[in-house]
Amino acid sequence: MKNKKNGIQSQTSMLSLLGNKTLGRIKNAVEFYLFSTTILLRTFLFGRLKKASLKVLFRQIMFTGYDALPVIGFIALGTSALTILELNQLVGPLGEGPLAFELLVVIVIRQLSIFFTAFVLIARSGTAISTELGNMTVNKEIDLLYSFGISPFEYLVIPRILGLVVALCTLILYFNFFALVGGFVFYNLVYSKIGLQEFLLQVISQLSLSDFILPIIKAVLLGFSIGLISCYHGLKVQTASTEVPQRTIKTVVYSVVAVIVMNIVVTILSYMF
Repeated sequence: MKNKKNGIQSQTSMLSLLGNKTLGRIKNAVEFYLFSTTILLRTFLFGRLKKASLKVLFRQIMFTGYDALPVIGFIALGTSALTILELNQLVGPLGEGPLAFELLVVIVIRQLSIFFTAFVLIARSGTAISTELGNMTVNKEIDLLYSFGISPFEYLVIPRILGLVVALCTLILYFNFFALVGGFVFYNLVYSKIGLQEFLLQVISQLSLSDFILPIIKAVLLGFSIGLISCYHGLKVQTASTEVPQRTIKTVVYSVVAVIVMNIVVTILSYMF
């Protein structure tokens, strides 16, 4: 009888725990929705940002974009090189010609350039933003801004999000440039010699109008999402410094999920329309 009673109490406590977790997730979803709506509406008032906010925006672009150029260039060269090498390993001499250029466009320019650049931004800037805002919250710097009549949204959040968007758009173009450089070099190493002009003409013949428009659309959506998630979790830190790494981990996880899901959705919509 006692064991049965203990079993019922255990089941009740488990159900209560599941219920609390479910309610907590619903509450977090509502909070994130309200946060996203607020930021989206205030972003349209970007022209009203003060000089200090513009400095934050410029520094974010420099950190996210300029400082990431070496690693983005290296990844781009390696990606195009591996694409050519694997093509040669898979089909041998048959890869020489339109197939190589088609793979460079379809795999590297359309997809991998966006994925790898977004992941680098998450690893560098997303974690940095979340950690910085989390530490500012713990140190009461956010409360100090409120006491001075300064909105953390306009001074801290919006410039960082816009900085990520601008940097991601620029870095994707930079990635594609170095991917073509790597493709040209390794195509000449693996297959027959080809001139730069002929190589570019072959690549351009594989491009469509969507290849110029979609990367910009994806960059805006993904950059905004990464910045939004990073700022949200940074500001969700409450009192303990131990919350900062926990929120940083959540920033990485949710940002990666957002990048994958949004990229798939936009790609599907582009093929449908």
